[in-house]
Amino acid sequence: MSTAPLPFEIDARSAGGPLGLPPAQFLRDYWQKRPLLIRNAFPAFETPLQPEDLAGLACEEFALSRLIRHDRAGDGWQVETGPFDEDLFPGLGDRDWTLLVQDVDKWDADVAALLPHFAFLPRWRIDDIMVSFAATGGSVGAHVDQYDVFLLQGQGHRRWQIDASEAMGRGLPPQDFRDDVELKLLREFTATHDWVLGPGDMLYLPPMVPHHGVAEDPCLTFSIGMRAPAVAELMGDLVDTLAADIDESQRYHDETLAVPADPNEIDDAAMARVVAALEALRTDDPERLGEWFGRFITGYRNAHQVMPADALPPRIELEFQLAEGGAVLQRNPFSRMAWRRSGDGARLFVSGTAWALPPADAARLAAAGTVSAQDYADLTAEGRDAVNALFEQGHYQLALPDEA
Repeated sequence: MSTAPLPFEIDARSAGGPLGLPPAQFLRDYWQKRPLLIRNAFPAFETPLQPEDLAGLACEEFALSRLIRHDRAGDGWQVETGPFDEDLFPGLGDRDWTLLVQDVDKWDADVAALLPHFAFLPRWRIDDIMVSFAATGGSVGAHVDQYDVFLLQGQGHRRWQIDASEAMGRGLPPQDFRDDVELKLLREFTATHDWVLGPGDMLYLPPMVPHHGVAEDPCLTFSIGMRAPAVAELMGDLVDTLAADIDESQRYHDETLAVPADPNEIDDAAMARVVAALEALRTDDPERLGEWFGRFITGYRNAHQVMPADALPPRIELEFQLAEGGAVLQRNPFSRMAWRRSGDGARLFVSGTAWALPPADAARLAAAGTVSAQDYADLTAEGRDAVNALFEQGHYQLALPDEA
């Protein structure tokens, strides 16, 4: 067996996939363990989005956007949040600024088409595709992310420096932040690797790997980021969920109370009764935990609340349009779906709600961005009922043939 150290850089041109190696090997050797630069992850890549398109999106009220400017002379950083006035961009100059827009995959179908290339990961783990445009010299500073990210170079060139000390066995690099800027920038940063990425190159970074990207020329970068809720968020939401189901009649009680030595002391016996009362918040029931987590993770960090349309056709008209009119149902881009087996059936989770369905229906709907007439016909009665209810809630939109 080879004992050669794992490479930090590979070429995927002849590998037939964006990872440059089998997904199982990537997950075993790199995922959440060590960075990997993948040259030619997307050979001959052509950006699905132009800088002017991104600027236009950043001017919209619904978009989550930021503008970061760097003053090199004083190493100062200025952060502004959108929406922006379109007149702003011509006056920004040609150096040292970056425009970032979150959730671009929700607004642009061509950007969303990148996501199937990452099907080696659970879909519910993928958060969004953020797109950044940087003028020459543009950067967001040296920082760490608390989640996994794939940085795909779409246009132009960006120099990435990373500190892979931990993966190299040198210990955890410094993680202290500067206190003189709005951004969470590292106080100290020393690079172990320095690469320039061109279109189609992709850098994978596990959580907490220090990195610093600077545009060599005007460039676009696509950041495929993961959903990684903090343990505190998980605990807080789970406790809220469990507490909501506890009857008010369940209270702290002390029928074994003895005369206290000191009536002002919270003694060990009292604390034992407190612990016993809190047992109501414990659950080892996998069904209950699965129900909670499915709802939580499909609703986690949603940038927009899905709302029903003002006027909806009745079910009979909807089914006619599907069967005879060539229409399809398109899933709302902000509607997140996942499913889980539950006994002999399944639960389909949709943006924090849950639906009891046969496993085949749940799996089909969770995977499908659109529901055609044939897809609809292949569902059970329960599946069709769920689709109609989700349509009424805004999770599906009817697209006629000239709109699909």
